[in-house]
Amino acid sequence: MPPLVGAELIQTPVQLYRYLLRCCRQLPTTAMQQHYRHTIRQGYNSHSDEDDLERVQMIIQRAIADADWILDKYTKKK
Repeated sequence: MPPLVGAELIQTPVQLYRYLLRCCRQLPTTAMQQHYRHTIRQGYNSHSDEDDLERVQMIIQRAIADADWILDKYTKKK
């Protein structure tokens, strides 16, 4: 189950980037939000020159799954 509505509509790296930044807003502390925003930005910059569409889709799927895991990890600790 994706953390936010619309995960299945993501097709481009820019859409993924924006989606992941929106996911960061759901993290409980400001420090976590800043850490993961930095990590998302670094990942986006390091893969910005990727040309293989199949590889881009693999990255998108993995990033959504990772975001789901991270949000589950931190939001279910209550």
